[in-house]
Amino acid sequence: MAWFTKTRKPMAPTDKVSRVPEGLYVKCPSCGKLIYNKDLSANLGVCPGCAHHFKMTAAERLAMLFDDKYTVHDHGLVSTDPLEFTDTKPYKVRLKASIASTGANDAVVCATGLLDGIETVIAALEYSFIGGSMGVVVGEMVTRAIERALDRRAPVVIVSCSGGARMQEGALSLMQMAKTSAALARLDRAGLPFISVLTDPTTGGVTASFAMLGDLNIAEPKALIGFAGPRVIEQTIRQKLPEGFQRSEFLLAHGMIDMIVDRRELKATIARALRFMGAEPAEAATGAPAPGTLDSGAVADRT
Repeated sequence: MAWFTKTRKPMAPTDKVSRVPEGLYVKCPSCGKLIYNKDLSANLGVCPGCAHHFKMTAAERLAMLFDDKYTVHDHGLVSTDPLEFTDTKPYKVRLKASIASTGANDAVVCATGLLDGIETVIAALEYSFIGGSMGVVVGEMVTRAIERALDRRAPVVIVSCSGGARMQEGALSLMQMAKTSAALARLDRAGLPFISVLTDPTTGGVTASFAMLGDLNIAEPKALIGFAGPRVIEQTIRQKLPEGFQRSEFLLAHGMIDMIVDRRELKATIARALRFMGAEPAEAATGAPAPGTLDSGAVADRT
């Protein structure tokens, strides 16, 4: 009897359970290396093999940059649905789902604490919250963070990771571009430093406003940074774009950003830049130890 006419016996289902729990390893999308999750976290989300930078949450960004404890502000601000917008699902449903999955009230987390001993106001965008898009609440929280820095005479660091303005809020979201830029103009007139950190991706209205207005614009390696995406540009101009177009290395070569810094060196680089710009450690600036709690916001521990 030919092999192809033979009846194969079905494989008996196995009752054995794998001893290796799921989620222990992650595969690097760049080099294909399997990385133990704890090793990846210890390396700040950077692949030890090829230095690919994985995305980080806003909370992880704050924990990475602050020394120990920090105070989170503006918990009560939550987006509404002024346009009653619906695409494939109602905007209110998207908001509830994002709040439940991320634990954040919107696509940015703003906090105050010590960065290498320097009292600093940091705003970190959360990409998992509707693509880190900027709506009314994000614009308001970033503006409040800048105004808080003005009151405290502290520098500002904003870590951008966003798809741009939030289309579900229409022109109201576009107004946040002018609002945040005006707040940064006041910060500049006050002589206080602003460092912008651009991560993958930073696009749309965020790029066209506060993300590119830093006294120092720092990008992570191979981050996508631009206004319109490369596919949209290619379809518009009907030309093939250069290799690596809109990546941070391309922008550095064309004078659009100041430097590219590996995430593992980011905190030390920001601290050096802030000292160069005149920022002083909290104790030296006030003559007394910095307070543990800065306002009525929640205090988070980096651990």
